[in-house]
Amino acid sequence: MKITVEVLVNADLQHVWNCFTQPEHIMQWNHAGDDWHCPAAQNDLRVGGSFSYTMAAKDGSFSFDFGGTYTAVNAMNGFDYKLGDERTVQLVFSKEAEGTRVTETFDIENENPAEMQQMGWQMILNNFKKHAESLLEK
Repeated sequence: MKITVEVLVNADLQHVWNCFTQPEHIMQWNHAGDDWHCPAAQNDLRVGGSFSYTMAAKDGSFSFDFGGTYTAVNAMNGFDYKLGDERTVQLVFSKEAEGTRVTETFDIENENPAEMQQMGWQMILNNFKKHAESLLEK
């Protein structure tokens, strides 16, 4: 089963792409809640390249690495990747009159309910939108 989440970012495509793919930005938005953060991020955005993002509770009680390998990269338009457990994810960046839509479709995992997974991935995308738009306000 696949789930799709999306956001419309009030920013141009280049800005959205940079904020989504550059490690210094990823570390600012890649978390689902305020009690989590992303203290480390590595990204080799090319077919066969890999990425790894450390997600950690701010109180130090738990952390894990989220990572995978890129299977397709279409600069400025999107990319696909495969996670370590073989699930696939597709991201699409679409230019619209109001900004840039980011659409993420992923295979669900079997440990957590689908609704929880959808909520978590949507919260991370919402944090991304907030981060990308806040940079334009400065």
